[in-house]
Amino acid sequence: MGKNKYSRSFEIALSAISCAVAVVLLLVGFWSGYLLASGYLFAMLALMVPLSKQFYRGGALAYFGTVILAIVMGAAAQFWKLVPFVMFFGLHPLVNSLQIKFNINKWIALAVKTVWFDFTLWVAYILVFGGVLGGANSDNSFYEFVNRYVYWFIFVGGTLIFFPYDYLIFKTQITVNKLVYRIRK
Repeated sequence: MGKNKYSRSFEIALSAISCAVAVVLLLVGFWSGYLLASGYLFAMLALMVPLSKQFYRGGALAYFGTVILAIVMGAAAQFWKLVPFVMFFGLHPLVNSLQIKFNINKWIALAVKTVWFDFTLWVAYILVFGGVLGGANSDNSFYEFVNRYVYWFIFVGGTLIFFPYDYLIFKTQITVNKLVYRIRK
C-alpha cells in the first residue's frame, strides 16, 4: 500500500496523534527532571509514526507542533532543557527518513550527522552548565579535570556514542514501520 493510497485526512490525523503523544511524553520527561532523556527518546519514537507511512510533510509538521506546544505548555521557563530535542533529537528521525528517500551516501550522512550531534552536545553544555561544570568557583579536582578536557569528552565521546546510537535509531524506525504498517486506511 503506497503513499498515494492514503487520504490527506489520514496523514493529518496520524501526524496530529504523533504530535500529541510526543508533546505529552516530552513534557513528562521535562517536568520530572530525571526522565528528560527518556522524554526525548519516547517523543522521538512518537515522531517516527508519520514517517513510517512516508508522510514527510506530516512528520515535519508534527515536529514543529511538538516544539511549539511543549514551549507553550511550560517548557519556555527552562528552554535550555528543550534545546537538545529542538536541535537534534526531534529532527533526527526526519533526517534519517529523508536520507533513505533521497538515497544519500550513508557515510557522508553519518559524518554530517555526527558533527551535528557533537555541535548539539556543545550547545547544550554551554546553555545548561554555562561552560563550566561544577560551578565557576569549584575547587573540586574532578570538575577541574572535566572542565579542562570537556571539549575532548564532547567531541570524541559524542562521536563514539553517536555511531551505535544512529544504527539503533535506524533499526527502531524499521520496527516502528512494521508496527504502523498494520494500520489500514
